[in-house]
This record gives sequence, C-alpha cells and structure tokens, in this order.
Amino acid sequence: MYQFEKIDKKLLGAQIEDSLMNYILQEPLQIGQKIPNEFELAEKFGVGRSTIREAVKSLVSKGILEVKRGSGTYVISTNSLNDDPLGLSKFDNKYKLALELFEVRLMLEPEIASLTAKYASEEEAQQIKKLCDETEHLYLKGENHIPKDIEFHTCIARGSKNRVIETLIPIINTAVMTFANMTSRTLMRETIETHRAVVNAILDKDPIGAKCAMVMHLTYNRQALIRQSKESFKEKNDSK
Repeated sequence: MYQFEKIDKKLLGAQIEDSLMNYILQEPLQIGQKIPNEFELAEKFGVGRSTIREAVKSLVSKGILEVKRGSGTYVISTNSLNDDPLGLSKFDNKYKLALELFEVRLMLEPEIASLTAKYASEEEAQQIKKLCDETEHLYLKGENHIPKDIEFHTCIARGSKNRVIETLIPIINTAVMTFANMTSRTLMRETIETHRAVVNAILDKDPIGAKCAMVMHLTYNRQALIRQSKESFKEKNDSK
C-alpha cells in the first residue's frame, strides 16, 4: 500500500508540473512576469501547497521559473525543456551553465561564421540575410524572436559545409535559447547591429570579417550575462 501511495504522489506531482507549464504557456505569462503564489495555485489546481511547491521547484531546475526571495516566483523562459538533447536541464546554476555554453560558442561560432563566408552559396547567404531580417523585425515589434534567432544561427552553421559542425547545432541552439531567455531584450540594439555585421561579411565572402563580427556578437552577450549574474547575486544577498 505504501508503495502505491508513493507512486501516486509522484504521478500527481508530474501532472501538476505539466499543468503549471501549460498554464504559463496558455495565459500566456511573459518572461519576467510573476506567477500566482502557492495559495492561489493550490486552489486553482485543487492540490496541496506541498505539491505546488514541488512542481515549482522542478520548473526552476528546468530553467522555466526563478524564485526571488521576498518577491515571488517569476517566469524566465517560456520554452519547455522536455526536448533537451544535451541533458542540460539538470544543472541548477543557470548563470554558470550559460557562461559555460558561451565558452563553447566562442570556440565554435566565430570559426563557423568564417567557414560560411568562404563556402556558403549565394542562395544560402540570402537565406541567412532573410532570417536576420525576420529576427530583427520580431525583435523590434516586441514579439518572441527566439525561434527565428535560433534558425538564423542554425543556417549559418549549415552554411559552413562541415558535416561535423551540423552535429553540434543542438549545442549552439541551446546556448542561444538559454541566453535569450535569461536576458530578455536587454541587448536589442547590439544584437541587431552584430547580426547585420555577420550577415554583411558572409554576403561579401569575407571570412575574417565574419569571424570578427561573430566574436563581437558573442562578447556583447557574455558581458550582459555577467552583469545580470552579478545583479542577481547582489539581489539575493540583499534579501537575506
């Protein structure tokens, strides 16, 4: 009997986690928006506060929610991490994970951009430009640009004509999504300008220019992430 109760409790927790994720997506709650408190969620889903607490804790571990002590729980991503080919959702410290992903991106993407400037066909270069235009349009309209941004970086990777690089695309995509979800729209101008610089170098078949532009793009992103990490750390210490 004890084992069956334990299994049922686990199933309930998983169901409430799914329900909470669906609630976030369907409301919809935007990145940076506060979710209802434990009492309200427990009443909404008809379960105890401990079940809600476990569901929230799980979504925090998956990078969907962030608990700010003394303030509440906030949405930091609207992308479900069920599709997690790299298994990175298990890492608790999202800022550390994001910086480690940046280290990998700095190893890969400048060289990828350089190869793409050298080997991409005119058709591929124009597709990269089109995706850059579409990402910029969504960004300026205040709409969700992240999927299009990921598509942009994926297209650049495929333009390198390197089959091994294609197998590394999930790493790049995960890094782009992680950064965009954590920093929201704090680097709109810098992102637009450096995206354009990368595209222009690819169109001009300028490998060195593409490499330098990608380094600049990633440098802006890394600096923003470090600033936000320091602010988050200070905020947590001040609330203690």
